Amino acid sequence: MINWTSWLDYGFMRSALLAILIITPLFGLLGTMIVNKKMAYFSDALGHSALTGIAVGVVFGVSDTNLSMVIFAVIFALLLNWIGSKSTASTDTIISVFSSCSVAIGLAILSRGGNFSKYSGLLVGDVLSITNREIIYLLVIFAVTILFWLVCFNWLNAICIHRALAKSKRIPVRLMDNIFAVLVALIVMLSIKWVGILIINALLILPAASSRNISVNMREYHLFSVIFSLFSGVLGLILSYYTNVATGPMIVIIASVIYFCTYIFGRRCKN
Repeated sequence: MINWTSWLDYGFMRSALLAILIITPLFGLLGTMIVNKKMAYFSDALGHSALTGIAVGVVFGVSDTNLSMVIFAVIFALLLNWIGSKSTASTDTIISVFSSCSVAIGLAILSRGGNFSKYSGLLVGDVLSITNREIIYLLVIFAVTILFWLVCFNWLNAICIHRALAKSKRIPVRLMDNIFAVLVALIVMLSIKWVGILIINALLILPAASSRNISVNMREYHLFSVIFSLFSGVLGLILSYYTNVATGPMIVIIASVIYFCTYIFGRRCKN
């Protein structure tokens, strides 16, 4: 008989569980706004920019890769917002161009001399290697994000519904866009090492998309998104322990199953 609590005997598993309990609710919350604002490409580009952030840190001799990733991601996010507001081209096109260029530069620098193998683990992530220091970072960004959400959610929602109307009501649209972009950048960069560059965007989008399939109001939309994100994270961690599969991909697989189930359920209810 399988002992379903044996994984809690290990300190690294308890640390991983704590990290998931802290960060997945944020994925659920921010994911709802990312889906509403149609920023899926934006968050994906931020995830890929982690490689360039590390590369910049290597060039300038920064020993803390987290620091270089965060600084570059914040600058990258603000730059994307600024150019997107000035350019007449499609926002998706701008983001795609910047993302492709950023990834290419990062890969070129990190692969020089055949050293990319040192950073390949970032592609799929490893939540089991999370440290107490990184958990503290997550707690800080959790507190900041919840405070921002409580204070500014109505403004953000108004901007999503009608930007011109929000401006007419003297809502600081540009400031809200920039703060939200910076928050997404911080959460993505602080989570990238345990979720993985290749799938970080899926964990932001899938719970919110699943919730949208079955929600009938804004309260349900946020509640279900947080529940789906938490459930995927905890179950993914447990199953990865017993199946010896990387935790990040397992979490995304479960989130994908939830999405398809809610999609089918939502269509049946509408019909």
